Amino acid sequence: MRVDDSQLKAFILDQGLIDKDVLSGAEHGAKREGKTLADVILEKKLLAEDKLLRLVAYIRGIPTVDLQNEVIDQNILTIIPEPVARKNSIVAYRLSGGDLEVAMLDPDDIQTVDFIKKTSGLRVLPRLTSPESLNAALKQYQKTLETEFGQILRKEAEGVVPVVTGAVTSEDLKKKAEELPIVKIVDTLVHHAILQDASDIHIEPAEKELIVRYRVDGILHDATVLPRQLAEAVVARIKVLSNLKLDEHRLPQDGRFKVETKDLKVSIRVSVIPVFDGEKIVLRLLPETAKGFTLERLGFRQDQIEEIHRAIKKTTGIVLVTGPTGSGKTTTLYTLIDILNKAGVNISTVEDPIEYRIPRINQTQVKPDIGLSFANGLRSLLRQDPNIIMVGEIRDNETAGLAINAALTGHLVLSTIHTNNAAGALPRLLDMKVEPFLIASTVVAITAQRLVRTICPEHTKAKLTDAEISVLEKEVDLERIISLLRKEKIVAPKANIRDILWPKPKPGDECPDGYKGRIGIHEIILLSEKIKELILKNASAGEIDSQARNEGMVTMLEDGFIKAAQGITTIEEVLRVTSE
Repeated sequence: MRVDDSQLKAFILDQGLIDKDVLSGAEHGAKREGKTLADVILEKKLLAEDKLLRLVAYIRGIPTVDLQNEVIDQNILTIIPEPVARKNSIVAYRLSGGDLEVAMLDPDDIQTVDFIKKTSGLRVLPRLTSPESLNAALKQYQKTLETEFGQILRKEAEGVVPVVTGAVTSEDLKKKAEELPIVKIVDTLVHHAILQDASDIHIEPAEKELIVRYRVDGILHDATVLPRQLAEAVVARIKVLSNLKLDEHRLPQDGRFKVETKDLKVSIRVSVIPVFDGEKIVLRLLPETAKGFTLERLGFRQDQIEEIHRAIKKTTGIVLVTGPTGSGKTTTLYTLIDILNKAGVNISTVEDPIEYRIPRINQTQVKPDIGLSFANGLRSLLRQDPNIIMVGEIRDNETAGLAINAALTGHLVLSTIHTNNAAGALPRLLDMKVEPFLIASTVVAITAQRLVRTICPEHTKAKLTDAEISVLEKEVDLERIISLLRKEKIVAPKANIRDILWPKPKPGDECPDGYKGRIGIHEIILLSEKIKELILKNASAGEIDSQARNEGMVTMLEDGFIKAAQGITTIEEVLRVTSE
């Protein structure tokens, strides 16, 4: 909400809230930068936001409201739909007769006020509130959704007649899958998972129930338990959506479908597998409207980014990304492809599955059932005049040999390989019967990664106890860690491990576990002459790792400690993912 700068200045000086000279400096700065005086006061922290808010409201004659500790009646809250509330920063919180009081960040937003007035038929009374207050009120939509989620499932489940799989045809299952209760249940499960920022939905049949779990930030959480009688109908509904065979219950099936609304577009990858009590389904949620990643957002430090850029600027060679399933390897590959995606190059991929569609990239889906394997796909791609090739995964000696040949014949090849660390990729290629001299002459760089949960902004800090240091010394070279932290200028030059305040999670409403979101920890090996010599001697992963560390490689564990010291994650989280 805007207020005239001269008015604001006069009121501040009248009440003695800011020194006259300091305020004059802020006023000059506002004019120079084309900002309002209020913005500059907040930026320079000359006044607390709540004080400035009350002052602006007083000048404008508009009441203020703080909703941080207020529980809003659900019937009143939902007068303004959640998308409208979030988009326009407005929440309905009190109804008295025909008067609806609404909390807003900008009561001057007449267009939104008029819209609410027309849709609700009520007189709208704007009240000024702070961003913290508004966010607290917006969270109550989520609580409302959770309540509604349970109510819908209980109500709709009562209207479903159990399906006896052995006694029905595919037509019967299709009819059951299209019944309104089942449609609503599946839609609600998916919608709720999207709002929870879940990456996967697990639907697991048990003897007497159907368990639904969501994977959020890499950790599986129980979402709900449904009556066992719904299992076959829910499976049938998902099979219909993903165009799978309804009458196939003995073999695994894979499919895909999309969820599209005005605000989001999510591609959902479906995997169905028979288990003892029926069929288990895992849905992988892949948001198509998500903004493209950058190496910084993936967690690479500046020196690591420079190393990766040096590697991918080469016109020939192999760049490998390693790590276990679910460690974000494919996302890293897509990010590298996005960096390389220029008009002057032809980029082709062979993937299983294609997780994200990228404009101007020729993406091929592996289909083993018809003979289109990674090896066959890669062989065909080489006849498509590519400059850069991405192979989803090197799984066998045939694919490895073709990737090596592609690099030798003038192509840049990007791929993934399953190993625990960067050094392990080289012996793994040797296991695939690739000649050592071919590995040494083609592999340019190897990056390994894990995903750690990021700690919420509201957390505590504590120094390590003697007992904790004693345990850590058995797992980590603490002298090397403190040396790296000094080098990165995260701690003082003479600081030791006992001086550092390490973050600790603090569970809350926004972050039940004290964590929200994930970021990568990485290690990168650039193949030096000495490492190439070790490969030619069939050296072990340990020997290669030791040489890489001598040459300055920061390991994943050490990268994790750097991020913990920066307040991004915790030591416990780093140890959890690196010890898996």
